[in-house]
Amino acid sequence: MDSNHAFVTELATAGCITWPQREYLINIPQPRDRNDKLLEFITRRSVADYENFIKVLSKEQAHLVPLMVTDGGETFLKLKLN
Repeated sequence: MDSNHAFVTELATAGCITWPQREYLINIPQPRDRNDKLLEFITRRSVADYENFIKVLSKEQAHLVPLMVTDGGETFLKLKLN
């Protein structure tokens, strides 16, 4: 995922993450670490926030949406919980 400043700002504007979370993310220099933390933030939020995240992702990086919604997101959530 390309969690650049514009994408992270779009997520905050859509309410998928908070503005303090956005500030935290943009200060993480390594993209992989930023992605890990972003996904951690998303999985700790509501189902509605996750659905908003998918909407933003579909506009910005549509090729990743199938990976995030496999089994309605269950596969991803189970991996993160284990």
